[in-house]
Amino acid sequence: MLEYYNYIKSLHLIFVITWFAGLFYIPRLFIYQIEAFQKPSPDREILGNQLKLMAKRLWFIITWPSAILATLFAIWLLILMPAWLQQPWMHVKLGFVVLLFAYHFKCHLIYKQLQNDVIKWSSSQMRIWNEGSTIILFSVIFLVVVRDAINWIYGVIGIVALSVLLMLGIKLYKRIRNKNPEA
Repeated sequence: MLEYYNYIKSLHLIFVITWFAGLFYIPRLFIYQIEAFQKPSPDREILGNQLKLMAKRLWFIITWPSAILATLFAIWLLILMPAWLQQPWMHVKLGFVVLLFAYHFKCHLIYKQLQNDVIKWSSSQMRIWNEGSTIILFSVIFLVVVRDAINWIYGVIGIVALSVLLMLGIKLYKRIRNKNPEA
C-alpha cells in the first residue's frame, strides 16, 4: 500500500486546497449577501436570490465534499504512516484541523441563517471573520513544512503579527471604502 502513498498525499493536498478555496470564498459571498440585504427593492431580491444560489453551489458542490475527501485521505495517510501520530507537530496540526472544522461548522451556521434572510453579522464583522481561515492556513503550512524545527515563540509571534496585519488591512480598506463607496 505504501506504493500509493504519494498519490494519496496528492489527493489529500488537492482537496485541502479546494476546501480552503471554499472557505476563503464563502465569507465573501456572505459579505455580499449582507450588503445586498440593505439595498432597496428589487435589487435586494435579485441580488439576494443570486447570491444565495452561488453560496449553495459553492458550499455543497465544492466546500463540503472537499472537506470530507481531504479528511478521508488524511485518515488513509495516517493509517499508512501511524508513526506520525507520535510526532508533536502532528498533534498541533490535528489541533488546527479541529479549529478548521469549528470554523467550517460556524460558516455552515452562518450559511443557513443567510439562506433564511437572518442577518446577525455586519459586513465589517464578516470581513474580520473571513480572515480566520487565512490564519489557520498559515499556521498549518508553516507547522507542516518546518515541523520540529519550529520555534514556538517565533511561531506565536508570527501568527499574532499576521493577525495584526490582516486587521490593519481591513481597517485601511474600510477607510478607503468610506471615502469611495465604489471601491
